[in-house]
Amino acid sequence: MSHPLKTRERLTEVRYEIRGELARRARELEAQGRTLIKLNIGNPGAFGFRVPEHLQRAIADRIHETDPYTHQQGLPAAREALAAHYRRRGAPNPTPERIFIGNGVSELIDLSLRALLNPGDEVLVPSPDYPLWTAATILNDGCPVHYNCAAENGYLPDPDEIERLVTPRTRAIVVINPNNPTGAVYPRPLLERIVAIAAKHKLLLMSDEIYDEVLYDGAVFQPLAPLAGDVPCLSFGGLSKVYRACGWRIGWALLSGDPLAVGDFHHAMDLLGALRLCANVPGQFAIEAALSGAATIHDLTGPGGRLHEARLAVIDSVAASRHLTMVAPMGALYGYPQVVGDAAIGFDDQAFALETLESEGVLIVPGTSFNMRDRDHFRVTLLPPPDQLREVFARIERVLDRHADAASTQSARVA
Repeated sequence: MSHPLKTRERLTEVRYEIRGELARRARELEAQGRTLIKLNIGNPGAFGFRVPEHLQRAIADRIHETDPYTHQQGLPAAREALAAHYRRRGAPNPTPERIFIGNGVSELIDLSLRALLNPGDEVLVPSPDYPLWTAATILNDGCPVHYNCAAENGYLPDPDEIERLVTPRTRAIVVINPNNPTGAVYPRPLLERIVAIAAKHKLLLMSDEIYDEVLYDGAVFQPLAPLAGDVPCLSFGGLSKVYRACGWRIGWALLSGDPLAVGDFHHAMDLLGALRLCANVPGQFAIEAALSGAATIHDLTGPGGRLHEARLAVIDSVAASRHLTMVAPMGALYGYPQVVGDAAIGFDDQAFALETLESEGVLIVPGTSFNMRDRDHFRVTLLPPPDQLREVFARIERVLDRHADAASTQSARVA
């Protein structure tokens, strides 16, 4: 008689609904012949966006050089280009030796937490967060401690709350800026407060900046490393979002701060990078071209650009809704509406997402998937064409109308 293989117990604590049960149900419906609008993943290529041609040429022209492994931290020329990029941004001492290239930022998040954490160590993570941060902390035997980023504060955190959460087991503070899922862009004074907390308590700053140039309506991105100075700081970026090259799996991290403070951690990152041999080599040849070429993302996020107009379609649709409110996203690729009024009575975001999928053919992500307690949010991506997003919100409104009518009827019966 066969016995089921046991799996790691801590996996039961991990949620990643972006590609979870709802996405599996969507595949079942598609297999039945249903046509769906899938807004669960920030995947530009799936919505017709293309990687800039000069990046494609950079790989094609060097493809004959991509057969061997490279250094575990990445191609020397790519790290030189990244060091120069961070130098222009004012990062302290951004040498190529302090650059790590990985198979997407996701791999580097996992490697860096594995290099940092001992069992029971704590990491301060925003709520809502991109759920990989919480999951990777758990799977590397750490304890995620969430600090609140409330809608009434524009989804910006309260530095006083962050400091109250620091304990002797705290090792790092995670910052996601521009934020996924909320679209918040963090102002310099707030980041300076967070740096001061890290300096006071000798913590590592971990700044997820993958959406650094995806900005709207004059929003300004402030990189964290120049503010951190000697405070140990990991700054994460990559080709996936700004350059629409998700499938190339190219991410990077700069380790800045006092060399004496970060030396052991650098060696740990280098060891873990060596154990996985190296990152995808072909994609690394596009890094220098990306950083030195035209900033094509601005044509998409500026007035008249597709992302700009898609964002306006979401903002206008939410404003016209009887049941929704939203803080306008100032960066990244998402809207994060909140359900209010009668529709919010007894509202369950997971049940709502399933109903929206099955009755209206729209796949969204419930807000609790981003490690927040309240069950009244959901996330959509801004990547579809504006007219399709307007249609999406018309369908969502129908579902919320039913919820509001049911709540009103129930209230009348109780009265």
